[in-house]
Amino acid sequence: MMAQIQQEDKINLGAKKFTMWIFIFTSFMFFAALSSGFIVYSGGKGHGLNVQIPQPFLYSTLIIIISSITLFMASKAAKQLQIDKQRLYLWVTILLGVAFFAVQLYACYVLTYKMQIYFTDPNASRTFLYVFCGMHLLHIIAGLLVLLNTVLATYKNIPQVKNIFKMEMASIFWHFLDIMWIYLYVFLLLNQN
Repeated sequence: MMAQIQQEDKINLGAKKFTMWIFIFTSFMFFAALSSGFIVYSGGKGHGLNVQIPQPFLYSTLIIIISSITLFMASKAAKQLQIDKQRLYLWVTILLGVAFFAVQLYACYVLTYKMQIYFTDPNASRTFLYVFCGMHLLHIIAGLLVLLNTVLATYKNIPQVKNIFKMEMASIFWHFLDIMWIYLYVFLLLNQN
């Protein structure tokens, strides 16, 4: 009976991980489509971005890289059964995620109020800055919820197998968000003028 329950859990966990990979693939394709749309539009005469990427985007990039490091440390602590360390690093990762979110919003503020680049700019290449940032921030909200679910599970008496699984799922998603933002940042840097 116990072996059957463990087998059912294993199948359910595998299905959840597969669903996560499907979501990541569709998100990747979504950002690839946005990038393609940007390239096609900005290839037209007078449709280039023609703007310097605001400095806060660099700071947010550094923050999200550090958050991936703290999440890696949380995963390592979980595997070593150091639950207190796991919680600490998860909370730090969540705080860094919130800081990333705040700095991104500040970057949009800089674009709008200091650089006078608006979402409804006649040059749609500039509008793409807001679309890239906004869509990534929606994913960040989802990532923060996944991280919060993971850290709250450490306060419950769940089996270590499920704890490790939750860490794997959170790590897959958060590291994807990290890589996606680095891609978007470099992409925008290469197309800023």
